[in-house]
Amino acid sequence: MNQTDVFKPEERVAFALRSLYRSYGYSQFRMSKFEEYDFYVRNKSFLVSDNIITFTDTNGKLMALKPDVTLSIVRNTKDGESGTRKVYYHENVYRPARGSRTYREIAQVGLECIGNVDDYAIAETLTLAERSLAEISPRHALGIAHLGILAELIRRAGYPEESHSELFRMIGEKNLGELKLRSPEFGVSVDHAEKLFAVLSGTGEVQSTLELLASLYGDEAWKSDVSALRRVLNVLPMECVRLDFSVVGDRNYYNGIVFHGYVDGVPDRVLSGGQYDKLMQKLGKTSGAIGFAVYLDGIERLTPSANDYDVDTVVLYGENTALSDVAGTMQKLTRAGKRAIAVRELPASMVGQELIRL
Repeated sequence: MNQTDVFKPEERVAFALRSLYRSYGYSQFRMSKFEEYDFYVRNKSFLVSDNIITFTDTNGKLMALKPDVTLSIVRNTKDGESGTRKVYYHENVYRPARGSRTYREIAQVGLECIGNVDDYAIAETLTLAERSLAEISPRHALGIAHLGILAELIRRAGYPEESHSELFRMIGEKNLGELKLRSPEFGVSVDHAEKLFAVLSGTGEVQSTLELLASLYGDEAWKSDVSALRRVLNVLPMECVRLDFSVVGDRNYYNGIVFHGYVDGVPDRVLSGGQYDKLMQKLGKTSGAIGFAVYLDGIERLTPSANDYDVDTVVLYGENTALSDVAGTMQKLTRAGKRAIAVRELPASMVGQELIRL
């Protein structure tokens, strides 16, 4: 039996991802299970859920079980150091599961790259995001957007600043119909926003979308932005990547590249990340930053690849069966690499490939 067969899907993935990140020189970051509640209150909009489990410490201070990892890493990272700090984590967070009102302890694995975030750092992060998805399933997709390019498309289309929150909401919901219908309400004709609509309604295929973006405007600033996006995308496997400008994130925290990851068999995204220089600035730091998290609570829904059996062999023995027969049979099976269980009565819920009666 392969040693990894004893792992649940999320455990196998976590083990593989930790090995992957270490191979790229990322060091493990460990943190406390709780932080001061006030810290999370000030940054609630960055959290997946604003429902936070709190308790009062022995000194009377209100504390919170950690609902997020990135905030804790940023808070506990020195600012202004030369170079780039690369860390990964395997931590539990405490919050309601997506689509549920019930609190759960949720395992996450992810990485953060903080400091001088250049083109290579962005490309490496995207590469590791795609490889993380590949560790979960060969059938996966990484959707990537660029908030700077999207914001510039919106600005050049003529939408006023006060409309941008609504625009990003509609774009994030992939509601192009509502966006077209309401554009005149914001003083923008459908014809004037034609270039924005063309990008949002495209196929998402990387090279064709990059060519479309390059053709929209001819000034140096625009060409420079598109070229920078092309450089970091060119290192990725095109068959697994899409340019999806509905991946918007929270503009109060994210800038530049943002991305979501999906695998076959899980309806929700299992990975999300992006550049979060604005979060760094909000926390009083000047460094750049990019990272992502893999949500293991989604992965646990996947069926193990080996089989759906609880054990390979069920050994059923009776009241008068010799102890040596039961012990000998179990030793023979387990030494052969089988998963076996010896029971007096067959559990109704247990599924095995083979039944041996003694």
